[in-house]
Amino acid sequence: MTNERVCIYAKDISTLLGKSYKQAVRLLRTMKDAYGKDAKQYITLEEFSKYTGINIETVRKHCSRR
Repeated sequence: MTNERVCIYAKDISTLLGKSYKQAVRLLRTMKDAYGKDAKQYITLEEFSKYTGINIETVRKHCSRR
């Protein structure tokens, strides 16, 4: 059984995109609005990949390093 992460956090977005933490939080908020999610719901790696156009394997590789 592997413990593979499913959701992405602002810290991940910050390091992946080279943006500040505050900008990453804003991007997460924008994505939640775009997907019709509440503030307490999570954004999945797949949703992040689709929204930003970044290859899902690149996102998974980055998030698995943590």
